[in-house]
Amino acid sequence: MAQRISLVVIARDEAARIGRLLDSVAPWVDAMLVLDTGSRDDTPRIAAAHGARVEHFAWCDDFSAARNRALELAAADWHLVLDADEWLLDGGPALRALRQMAPDFAGSIALRDHFDGGTSQGRLLRVLPGFVRYAGRIHEQPQHQLPQRALDLTIGHDGYLNERLAAKRGRNEALLRADLAQRPDDAYLWYQLGKDAYVYEDYAQAEAAFERAAGLPHPDGGWWLDLMARRLFALKSLKRHADALALAEPELQRCGESPDFFFALGDLLLDFAADTPAQAEALVPMIEEAWQRCLLLGERPELSGAVAGRGSHLAAHNLALLMEATGRAERAAALRQAYPAPV
Repeated sequence: MAQRISLVVIARDEAARIGRLLDSVAPWVDAMLVLDTGSRDDTPRIAAAHGARVEHFAWCDDFSAARNRALELAAADWHLVLDADEWLLDGGPALRALRQMAPDFAGSIALRDHFDGGTSQGRLLRVLPGFVRYAGRIHEQPQHQLPQRALDLTIGHDGYLNERLAAKRGRNEALLRADLAQRPDDAYLWYQLGKDAYVYEDYAQAEAAFERAAGLPHPDGGWWLDLMARRLFALKSLKRHADALALAEPELQRCGESPDFFFALGDLLLDFAADTPAQAEALVPMIEEAWQRCLLLGERPELSGAVAGRGSHLAAHNLALLMEATGRAERAAALRQAYPAPV
């Protein structure tokens, strides 16, 4: 018997985006459920016009409560859990293939974040058997003991564009702090609090939260590499170069496969050299080595928080500037030719 697949969405005031999501997924699923949590715009009407079943939920400052109610209402064998500011970029056939698969695993998708100036990518569990539910007031996580499979699905997300961030400022922080009041030793929540401060360029608060996360026991949830790259950038922005270098040194092996880590390390060293000209000559080879390591590693989109280009054209651009500044114009030109920026 074929398994039934449903898209499951919670949404509020997403009239500008909900149609994009629904149209991208509709050809590949059997049903679409949108749980509206109190829209003041045309989100419910637009969702219905694009083929979704629309239900309503009184918002209670708890994403898991809303998410779980939506899953209960959808009641399919497989649930594709997305947000209104996401959409299917590629992989429809992989969704359709779930109809012939028993719901006995959790599937991860590639989430491509679009932000002003570039993209980053990570993997998240978003394809779930019908019985799986969530826990957590915010940055909620599916609760299960199932094996995991990486599915050939790519989802776009533009919630980190500046205009979208401005509209959400303060919301996530308040919910994270409420969760932390109940679970003060949850490293993942501290990481998310630091990430929230980071995207708003509050680097002092970001580093304080990242430091707390790093000092707590935590399972390997795939977010450590992202935390480390962000910590290096935050400490650089705070002009705490020595602290950042002391932090980076013992992580060279653990983060050895991350071009984002070495990109941030090169950026940190360059800023340190600019602030301490007497040490610049000694630092330049280290800067070059960090960005060369990025090119050696190449693009690693499967790593959490990987920013597109840090294993290719962005690192090459920085290296070319460094080589030009140190009298190596021919090598700089060769780098630019080998790693052209995308058009």
